[in-house]
Amino acid sequence: MKAIVLKDFGGVEHLVKQELPIPAVAADEVLIQVKAISINPVDVKTRAGKGMAGRLKEIKPLILGWDISGIVTEVGDAVLGLKKGDEVFGMVNFPGHGQAYAEYVAAPAAHVALKPSNISHEEAAAATLAALTAWQALVTHANLQPGAYVLIHAASGGVGHYAVQLAKHLGANVTGTSSGSNKDFVLNLGADLHINYKRELLEDVAPHMDFVLDTIGGESIDHSINVTKQGGTVISIPSGLNETVVEKAKAKGVNGYFFLVQSNGQDMQHIAALLEKGILKSTVSKTFSLDQIAEAHLAVESGRTVGKVVVVL
Repeated sequence: MKAIVLKDFGGVEHLVKQELPIPAVAADEVLIQVKAISINPVDVKTRAGKGMAGRLKEIKPLILGWDISGIVTEVGDAVLGLKKGDEVFGMVNFPGHGQAYAEYVAAPAAHVALKPSNISHEEAAAATLAALTAWQALVTHANLQPGAYVLIHAASGGVGHYAVQLAKHLGANVTGTSSGSNKDFVLNLGADLHINYKRELLEDVAPHMDFVLDTIGGESIDHSINVTKQGGTVISIPSGLNETVVEKAKAKGVNGYFFLVQSNGQDMQHIAALLEKGILKSTVSKTFSLDQIAEAHLAVESGRTVGKVVVVL
């Protein structure tokens, strides 16, 4: 099979296409013929030597990627509920070695869900790590309640555009930040208020928030804490953050923490149901071929993509 191997951490020139054996499946795994994968900021950071690089640095050959949509071609002996020919999608083995940049992926059956028939493999691959992050932040960790005032940073981005839709579905009043050029996109996702982060200071325009999802880090953490009600919650998700988020929030009477999204097939089933009903919709702004994996990385690395970047196999 064709796969993209990361020869060394650094620039996109280290992403090299190779022929590798099709992986064998363990008893609890399924073999998936991959139709589409999505590229996330963590892919780019890991390739550059950050992100998950510390966890993966000893692995050879190292194949990046965690987000897949495809067709089951083989089923492990212990797998129940999936069969050959099923179309499935999921974020596999995160934060471990996902090996998604390949024509075939051996994935734990517990990490995938059946793909809704009304969406494409591209749309399904997009709705994996990013949609799972939104789900686990808003539902699992924040237990978001109807009527809550919610702020979503980078609302036009991968995680953000799912988080806006999900928060609205959960009955929240949603404010989203983005550049002015993406205002209409954010409002059309369902946001009640848009903030142009380039021209407006959160403290000047944002209502007092019950919950803030920070997908950016850096200075946005301080601004997020400043606009959160006492007793409210700020979740910051960029990798590399530390306990200062907790300490800064606590000093102002705010609950602050960060988390790392985890592979979870049951959560994927919830996302599949929302996709099937049209409550969640994937925006795929750019698609590339496997041979264009470097261009896909550079697109995500620019930080200016709307929705998701997907590679089609």
